[in-house]
Amino acid sequence: MHVAQVSFFRDRQDRPPAALLRAWPSLVDVAGAAARTGLEVTVVQASRQDAVFEQDGVTVHFVGAARSPKWIWEPVKNLQSAGAVVSHLRQLRPDVIHVHGLGFPFQTGMVSRRLPAVPILVQDHANRVPVGWRARAFRIGHARISGTAFTSSEQASQFVAKGLFGPGIRVFEVAESSSHFTPGDQLQARRELTVKGDPCVAWIGRMNANKDPLTVLAAFRAAAPRLKDPHLWCCYTDVSLLRAARSAAENDPVLAGRVHFLGELPHERVEVLLRAADFLMLGSHVEGSGFAVIESLACGTPPLVTDIPSFRKLTGHGRVGALSPPGDSEAMARALLEWTARPRGASRAMARRHFEAELSFEAIGQRLRVAYDTLGKHHRRPKSLE
Repeated sequence: MHVAQVSFFRDRQDRPPAALLRAWPSLVDVAGAAARTGLEVTVVQASRQDAVFEQDGVTVHFVGAARSPKWIWEPVKNLQSAGAVVSHLRQLRPDVIHVHGLGFPFQTGMVSRRLPAVPILVQDHANRVPVGWRARAFRIGHARISGTAFTSSEQASQFVAKGLFGPGIRVFEVAESSSHFTPGDQLQARRELTVKGDPCVAWIGRMNANKDPLTVLAAFRAAAPRLKDPHLWCCYTDVSLLRAARSAAENDPVLAGRVHFLGELPHERVEVLLRAADFLMLGSHVEGSGFAVIESLACGTPPLVTDIPSFRKLTGHGRVGALSPPGDSEAMARALLEWTARPRGASRAMARRHFEAELSFEAIGQRLRVAYDTLGKHHRRPKSLE
C-alpha cells in the first residue's frame, strides 16, 4: 500500500526545503513510523520550491508553486500552492491520502474532487470547531473524506454533533506525534541544569491564558506548606502572562524563592528538565494533543494536568498521571500532594511503560496502519468510476 501524507501548511518564514526538513523533524518522524509497518510512505509538503529527499525510509517531496506578486491576496496564493500539490499527488497515484490539519477545507476538497477514487484521512492538529461561513466551508471541503484522526475520539464528537463531517465518518484515535526523549539519571539531570526540589516540578508551555500558569501557581502555593522542599521550574515561550506570573510568585512569601522562570530552553535542554523533574504540571484548557505531556511520559515523568479530552487519552484516563478540572487549583494541589506521597520510582517506570505501549512512534505507526488499512478496505468508489 502506498500512502501519501500531505501538508498544505506553508512555512511563514519561507525557508528552503533543506532548512524546513531540519526545522520540522515531525514531518518525517510520523511518516517513518508508518513506513516501518511495511507501507510505502511519501510525504508531500507545500513549499517555496521543488525538492526531493530520502530520509528514514520515506521519500519527501517539497512542491513549489509559481511565485506570485506580493500584492496577490494570501488565500489566492495558498490555493495556487494547493493546486501544485494536488497535481503532484495525481502523479504519485497513492492508495490512501493522509492530510495533516483540519484547517484546509478548500485544499482538502480539491484533493477529493481530483482524486475521487482515493480514500482520504484528515488529522486534527489542534483545530477549533469552525462557526459561521467557516463552518459551511469546512463542511463542503470535508464532505467526501473517509476518516478523521484525533488524539481522543471525544474531540471528534463536537465536530460530528455539528454535522461538519459526512454521515458515517470513521474516527481513529492517533496522537499528532511522539517524542524521541528517553529517561535518564535524575540526579545527573538536576546537576546539569542546577535544579532541585522535593518535589521538583516542571511547567512547560506558552505563558498564556489557555495554558493557565496562574492556576498552576495557585495549586503549587496551596500544596507547598505540606511538602518537604518544593520547587517549580518554568520553561516557556509566549510571555502574555509572564508579568502576572512573576508578580504572583515574587510577591508571595510562600512562593518566593521556590518558583523559577527559566525562559525558553533549547529542545535538548527540555529533555534534561523533564528527566530532572518529579512531575510535570500544566493547566491547559484546550489541547490538540499536548506535546509536553507526551515528552514528559517519554522521560518517565508523571504529568499532573487538567481533565481535558486529549490529556485523558494521553494519561490513560489518569492511570499514569493526575487529572483535575481546568481552573481548579485546589484539585490540582490535592493531586500534587497525593502523587508526591506515592513511590516515585514505580510511578516513573509505569509512565515510561505507558509511553512505549501507547504513545511511542512505533505505537503511532501501528495505529496509522490500522486506519489506512480500514479506509482502503471500506472506501466506496464514486459510481462514475465503478
